[in-house]
Amino acid sequence: MARVCEITGKRTRVGNNVSHANNRTKRKFYPNLQTKKFFVPSLNEWVEIKLATSAIRTINKKGIEAVLKEAGAL
Repeated sequence: MARVCEITGKRTRVGNNVSHANNRTKRKFYPNLQTKKFFVPSLNEWVEIKLATSAIRTINKKGIEAVLKEAGAL
């Protein structure tokens, strides 16, 4: 499974570790992904989604149905 948020599309980014001597080596920045279940009233069922914690905060603010409609999942 890819490390990608199903709502926002956030994915792994690539950058550098930079030492005190300014040596650069490749590294990865992973998104803070969580697997969470939400109850969707219109579907009358529980849906399990892998999403970033920022997307969880958005869902808490707007509601699951509004966020799914914006993402094109409903």
